[in-house]
Amino acid sequence: MTSLNSSNTAFAFPGQGSQSLGMLAELSTAYPIIYATYDEASTVLGYDLWRLCQEGPEEKLNRTEFSQPILLAGGVAVWRAWLQQGGKKPAFLAGHSLGEYAALVCAEAFAFSDALKLVAERGRLMQEAVPVGKGAMIAIVGLSDEKILAICSDAAQGQILTPANYNSIGQTVLAGEVEAATRAVVLAKNAGAKIAKLLPVSVPSHCELMRSAAEKMAETLQDIKINSPKIPVIHNVDVAVHTEPEEIRLVLVQQLYSPVRWVETITVLAEKGMTAIIECGPGKVLTGLNRRIVSGLETLMLGTVVDFENALKNEKAV
Repeated sequence: MTSLNSSNTAFAFPGQGSQSLGMLAELSTAYPIIYATYDEASTVLGYDLWRLCQEGPEEKLNRTEFSQPILLAGGVAVWRAWLQQGGKKPAFLAGHSLGEYAALVCAEAFAFSDALKLVAERGRLMQEAVPVGKGAMIAIVGLSDEKILAICSDAAQGQILTPANYNSIGQTVLAGEVEAATRAVVLAKNAGAKIAKLLPVSVPSHCELMRSAAEKMAETLQDIKINSPKIPVIHNVDVAVHTEPEEIRLVLVQQLYSPVRWVETITVLAEKGMTAIIECGPGKVLTGLNRRIVSGLETLMLGTVVDFENALKNEKAV
C-alpha cells in the first residue's frame, strides 16, 4: 500500500444509493463526533436523521428527500472524525452527484446548516418533478459509450432517454421516461450487455426530466451564501474546479439535468498527480468504481472502524 500524504490524496463523497439501515453505527461508537454531527443535522431539519438511518423504516430512508440529507450528514460526519483523529486535509475533493454538496461543505464553501436545507429542498424538488411511474433509470454494464448513445437514440422514439451516470469503464446509468428505458433494456441485452436492468429508484436523476427541479433549485441557491472553496472541488458537470460563488451555483443547477462524469473525474484527479482516493462516507460504492477507472490507483474507504484506522495509520506512517 502506498503511503498517503496530503499532496497525492483526494477525498470522494458518495451519493444516493450508499444509504443503508445501520450505516455508520460502528464508526459512531468509536468516534462520537459522528453521532454529534447527525444530532446537529436533526436540529436543523426538525426530525431525527440518526434514528431514521438506524431504525428505518427502510422505505422512508430510501425516499429522495430523506436519503439526501442523511448522506450529506454522513459524509460531513466522517470528514470531521478524520480531522479530529489527526488526518490531514487532501489536495482535492469530489462528490458523486449529491456527494458534491458534502465536498463543498468540507471545502468550507457552504455552511453545514445551509447545505442540509439545500439538499432537503433538492430532494423534495426532484421527487415532485416527475410523477411516480413516469420516469426510470437503468444500469448497463459491458457496452461502450458509443453503443450506449446509439441505444438511447434508438430507444427514445421521441421520448427522453440519456446517459445519467458515467460511473466506471463500461458501467453507465441511463435516465428518462419509463417506456424508453424499458425499450433500452431490450436493446442493450440484444447488443451484448452483461447487465441491463431497471433500477429501483423513484426519480430519474440527471436528465431533462429534472429541468423544472433545476429551475426552482436555482432560485433556492440565490439565497445561500457560498464562499470560495478552501480545497479545490472537481465538479460533476464539467470536470473542472470553480472558485467563484456564481460559477458554483450554476454548476449545481446544471448538475440536476446533466450526466455525472465520474470516469473523467477520477481520470483528471490521477492526471493531477493523485495516487490515492479515499471514499468519505458510508459504504464502498465509489471505491469499487474507482478501482476500475485508473489502474494502480490506491483506493481506500472510511466507512468502518478497521478501514478508518488503516487509512489513518497509512497516512501517519509518511
